[in-house]
Amino acid sequence: MSVDAPVLIAGGGPVGLATALELAHHGVPCLVVEPRPEVSWLRPRAKTTSARTMELFRRWGLAAVIRDRAPLPVAWSDEAVFATGLLGREITRFQGCFGLDLTGDDRVAEPGQQVAQPLVEQVLRDAVAASPHAALLTEWRVTGLREDGTGVTADLTGPDGTAKQTRAEYVVGADGSRSATRAAIGAKYEGADDARPNFNIVFRAPGLADRVPHGPAVHYWVLSPDQPGLVGRLDLADTWWCIAQGVAQEDGEADPLRIVRNLVGADVDAEILATDPWRARMLLADRYASDRVFLAGDAAHLNPPWGGHGFNTGVGDAVNIGWKLAAVLNGWAGPRLLRSYEAERRPVAARTIEEAARNMATLAPELTDPRLAGTGAEFEAARPGVAAAVHRSKDGEFHSLDLVLGYSYAGSPVVSDGAGERMPHRWLGPNESRYDRLGREFTLVGDLSTALAADFVKAAAGAGVPLDTFDDPGDRLMLVRPDQHVAWAGDAGDAVDARSVLARTTGRRL
Repeated sequence: MSVDAPVLIAGGGPVGLATALELAHHGVPCLVVEPRPEVSWLRPRAKTTSARTMELFRRWGLAAVIRDRAPLPVAWSDEAVFATGLLGREITRFQGCFGLDLTGDDRVAEPGQQVAQPLVEQVLRDAVAASPHAALLTEWRVTGLREDGTGVTADLTGPDGTAKQTRAEYVVGADGSRSATRAAIGAKYEGADDARPNFNIVFRAPGLADRVPHGPAVHYWVLSPDQPGLVGRLDLADTWWCIAQGVAQEDGEADPLRIVRNLVGADVDAEILATDPWRARMLLADRYASDRVFLAGDAAHLNPPWGGHGFNTGVGDAVNIGWKLAAVLNGWAGPRLLRSYEAERRPVAARTIEEAARNMATLAPELTDPRLAGTGAEFEAARPGVAAAVHRSKDGEFHSLDLVLGYSYAGSPVVSDGAGERMPHRWLGPNESRYDRLGREFTLVGDLSTALAADFVKAAAGAGVPLDTFDDPGDRLMLVRPDQHVAWAGDAGDAVDARSVLARTTGRRL
């Protein structure tokens, strides 16, 4: 059976679409299969796109597109307020949340962005539609896979039950928690569910924003015995989201307006647009890949949303497996490069799950003190202790750049000793990022006048490894990968065999 596309992607949510765009970035054709005909706008799910994810989107020219379309400008707020209700008394607040305050900061090429997942997904869909390399097939799903020595045959099922097959050299499973690809390779989740229920509500409340006494904030955490939870804006008009913590599905569906009013702290008029019950899950696949099938996003890991890491971790998966598949398919990397995917990305997911679970350990119900709802004197008596508890338990949730920017691939089989970190960033000029000078494949960064730099350029040409160069004498010599992580770093006087370094970092044998 002939190959229909080099890469088949099961699942066209943000992670599947990001995988397609990374492959297209390197000129590799792919087919994305997604059962939903359109993006689901009324269930926003993820609402924080991290600084690191925005840096990755910048590589595709999409960071500015997302910011232009986002209803909440990045400058609108970087704060999270804790109060007795949306219209109640303020207890404390955080600033500099989620990397939203990093515009122009030398540490990043992009700050974070508060934007609902459906908008990001639509931007990615539009980019796939405009790509000459990627295609999106909607209203079909991947229901089974059979892998052999030369490729993978996939079973597809259409909306009316129609069945057909397609053939690819490789498959990326971005098909979520009920992943058919995970089952096909015999992988299984390991971990646990949180017993506490949560209930999401999207609602429209005209004029509510004008009554909020706390000013702009990306989160308003409500510490109220009537209904603990959190509230936020989806736009600067009248659309809001809220999470009622400790509310079971049957209770939430019975009277969602009551929940909204309890969180707001007043009998506001509100139109309920959508509801979504859920429980947090802390699950990690015991393996990420077979020889030709790779898991990404929720198919590989699920973590609590506290801290906003789940969707962002999935985009990191997409870029990592995307550039590696492209390198192998384009002929300049070996199969060992693909085997490094699990070694690099699974530890990142494990750390993310651990951090999110730590954030989840103390939620609004655990922080609520009945005295906060009492008299002014009772509130003031309780406030210092509650505020201190909030800052002890929640600071890491809002300030997590060590996780977002600091994860490393040190120890990877395709990373040299002493490397693996994200290349340090700095601004070269107005809106000119150091990252903008990197090529699409490998880039040699540093003092290009050295003999060692010349050795790398010669070795890359001889091995057929595409290598761009960026003369930056103020730093060590670095071999930077397509994902902006450092594959090798050294000084001009080091005794280094450039051919050996390139062989290791591209998964090839000398």
